[in-house]
Amino acid sequence: MFQSQLIIGGEAGAPEGAPVFERRGPGSGAVVTRAAAAGAPEAERAAASAARAFVGWSETAPERRAEILTEAAGLMRARAAEAVAIAADETGAAESWTRFNIDIAEQMLRQAATLPAHIRTEDLEGAPPGERFVLRRRPAGVVLAIAPWNAPVTLATRAVAAPLACGNTVVLKASELCPMTHEWVARVLIDAGLPEGALNFVTNAPDHAEEVVSALIAHPAVRRVNFTGSTRVGREIAVAAARHLKPCLLELSGKGTLIVRADADLALAARAAAHGAFANQGQVCMSTERILVDDRVADAFLDLLAAETERLQAEHPENGRLGALVSPGATARLMALVEDAIARGARLVTGGGGLDTMLQPTVIDRVAPGMRLYAEEAFGPIVGVTRVGDDDEAQALANDTEFGLVASVFSRDTARAEAMLAAIDTGLGHVNRSTVHDHPALPFGGVKASGYGRFGGLEAIREFTEIQAMTTTAPEEGAAQPT
Repeated sequence: MFQSQLIIGGEAGAPEGAPVFERRGPGSGAVVTRAAAAGAPEAERAAASAARAFVGWSETAPERRAEILTEAAGLMRARAAEAVAIAADETGAAESWTRFNIDIAEQMLRQAATLPAHIRTEDLEGAPPGERFVLRRRPAGVVLAIAPWNAPVTLATRAVAAPLACGNTVVLKASELCPMTHEWVARVLIDAGLPEGALNFVTNAPDHAEEVVSALIAHPAVRRVNFTGSTRVGREIAVAAARHLKPCLLELSGKGTLIVRADADLALAARAAAHGAFANQGQVCMSTERILVDDRVADAFLDLLAAETERLQAEHPENGRLGALVSPGATARLMALVEDAIARGARLVTGGGGLDTMLQPTVIDRVAPGMRLYAEEAFGPIVGVTRVGDDDEAQALANDTEFGLVASVFSRDTARAEAMLAAIDTGLGHVNRSTVHDHPALPFGGVKASGYGRFGGLEAIREFTEIQAMTTTAPEEGAAQPT
């Protein structure tokens, strides 16, 4: 059993007799982690610790900040086996999924290490004679980072890497479903050489989440908030941040759309659809949840997709590639989506069976408006197929959703595919690739109910720094100077 602790000002632990909460494994139901249950006082201590550390860390040479992040990338790879074991117990993640998480997180750290070199003071053109216009970027202050459980290593790393690279200090609030996995990420960064208080780590019992988050957002030292999670909770975070006039970056729910044109490589599209729909039991914000396929090739495509899907098998995470659902309740919710779709005229192509935290990969044909599966984020291994008559209908249906995180188009005419993506309201678009794809060098985020702001690439500098405009006027020659 794991013991997860708070990390405040470089010190791990909690006051003797402080409350703890238990995380039970999704498969076994046994207690796998006992974690410190912070309340508002501990949250405020963490923010104050980050505030004290800010001056030193923000003035640390950019090269040194880059060195520490690069060292953390190496440590993450060296300690990978630890994270695999922890995540399997806490979230039911398959080893392959956790190792994929670690690979991406390592890339994120190395990319973040390049950011300090891009933060510089710039002279602007257009100043009148004798004057100078200057723009400079500087760290914002303390950043509150709130990470989810579904890709715990990748998303906790993403929440803190760019803020630290930009010279901010951070309070990382862990998910109640994977406190030890998130602590592992924090410890890797601290052990890489972060000074005391630059990264603080807070866990809380589920019933105290609102108390802890509210205290952190309200703390005067906290200047930025980033949150990855559901749209429902994201709206609450946005309201709290707005109340205190604090910018926030929100990466929220999705309803990943994959379009298959009549000229697509159907085998490639089927492989990508299966990967995008079923990786990590579909518990990925970028998961392929909707497939819009040209009716002329729909039957052939579905035959290929069914074959790809039936090669997969939901098993115990130690033996299978898909891992487990996060809770038995998730299985029940997903089965209800399947039953609703079938009752309203959809056709089950393959899958549909579920038990405890295992749900077989499921493909449902002829999903249409009015079905819950058409509109709701499933966040599980279910993909709905809708047949379309042409590109215009595909584009219209792609935009017929409150979400706008990711879309993919499969076509041999890549120029036409790019044009279709340009007409779709989505933050991320891919041609002939799975919807589950990104790169740390690219901005990452959505539109509409999928949130606002961007992680990744140089856009992260804009999110986690303040811009200051300065004007300088040279004194007139011969003018009297103050003594």
